[in-house]
Amino acid sequence: MRLAQSLAGQTAIYGLGTMVPRFLNYLITPYLTYSFSTSEYGINTELFAYISFFNILFTYGFETAFFNFQKNTDPERVFSTGFWSLFFSAVIFGGLLCWVVPVASQLLSNSNARYNTTFLYWCVGILVTDAWSALPFAKLRSEQKAMLFSGLKILNVLINLGLTLFFLTYCRTLHLEHSNSFWARWYQPEIGIGYVFLATLFANFCTALLAIAYQWPIAFYMDWTLWKKMWRYAWPLVVLGIAAMINDTLDKVLLKVLMQNPAEAQKAQGIYGACNKLAVMMSIFIQAFRYAYEPYFFKQSGNHNAPQQHARIMTLFIAFCCCIFLVITMNLSWIKYFIGTEAYREGLSTVPILLFAYMMLGIVYNLSIWYKLGQKTAYGAYIALVGASVTLLVNGIFMPRFGYWAAAWATFMAYAAMLLLSYFWGKRFNPIPYKIKTIGGYIGLTLLIFFIGRYLPSWNPLETKWILNNLFIILFVGIVYHFEIRKHGGTR
Repeated sequence: MRLAQSLAGQTAIYGLGTMVPRFLNYLITPYLTYSFSTSEYGINTELFAYISFFNILFTYGFETAFFNFQKNTDPERVFSTGFWSLFFSAVIFGGLLCWVVPVASQLLSNSNARYNTTFLYWCVGILVTDAWSALPFAKLRSEQKAMLFSGLKILNVLINLGLTLFFLTYCRTLHLEHSNSFWARWYQPEIGIGYVFLATLFANFCTALLAIAYQWPIAFYMDWTLWKKMWRYAWPLVVLGIAAMINDTLDKVLLKVLMQNPAEAQKAQGIYGACNKLAVMMSIFIQAFRYAYEPYFFKQSGNHNAPQQHARIMTLFIAFCCCIFLVITMNLSWIKYFIGTEAYREGLSTVPILLFAYMMLGIVYNLSIWYKLGQKTAYGAYIALVGASVTLLVNGIFMPRFGYWAAAWATFMAYAAMLLLSYFWGKRFNPIPYKIKTIGGYIGLTLLIFFIGRYLPSWNPLETKWILNNLFIILFVGIVYHFEIRKHGGTR
């Protein structure tokens, strides 16, 4: 079977498990942005940013360590050691966070401390259940059980979405119309958008139990010698993950800290968080690709054709990312309606910046094979720390004046710096024959099409402009197909 076809098939299945949940979240985004103000939605943006950050600490790189060590060690021994380590550490970390929740709740932007505290306890529960399911899901990827993996991910979001609508639509309607009915009492107006966190917690708990049950029985066994090796390999990935989260999520928190007007800051959080949702298709593809590619490159590391295969895959990956960039940016005229009222749409111009930034992040992930395979994970930490420094510096200087615009450009510059460092260090330690001219050609053509579409004369009817924009996309796809599929005939 051709390599490209095989990897594309796995990516498509993982994409189903990633895309369907994200698409369903896409559908819930207009509901939430139309139902709640920018300030209220800002609470949602802020707390999920904290969850993304702490997730790194709760899993501390053991997913990647599992893929690395199962090659030369009994996979069941690696799995049981990693699973029980994450299970008990999540309980301990969760307990410590619960201890500081009452204090942390006072720092949140919402003035209702009682409900801030409740939200935070639910967030801690989300973190714990995420950690419990991390290794079971990693094992499913290792075993190439992409359908089961995707099925559980889809189930998670269906439960999440169903409960969100149950509380915020059904129960809220009954509360307004029949306040004494049984289900009406399940809704408390003060909680409001907090029901999103409760729904997420319940969905995570259900899918974590199912993922663990599938791998059960799990030997109650800890190989401490192996654990130390896994930790030595993984701890730089923790630093990398924290730095990556600083790049990806800290800007949403810094808006509140660095902007002088608290009301404007929370509004900016809501706008920026909603516009980020429009760039989600890029991150969906990148995540799906990582799910398929990460186990693959660990298994293929001994293959003498591996460098050429990695180079070919990088070209196809970037070409596909360029297609996603064009599809979204050239159709913003109607995609924008996914994020609610005009109040949210004033930040739409950040979407192309974020899309390109996320594409660069995807390239960084692909470039990371040199330090993950070469046991040089400390370099990954250095690269990410440089990116985090750029994020903090740019936001610190420009965010007080430019708000979420600074956040978008800081993300772009941070990922650009990480890309350059990873590429040049990779050339030194593990040179791979990437087709730089071809890749540069695709990116250049993408930007040319984008600027042509963006600056088409304003007198063009909207329908005509939409047709022309999508004809340009078809042209780009045709060029990629000719040079990468038809001409090369795939990769074995």
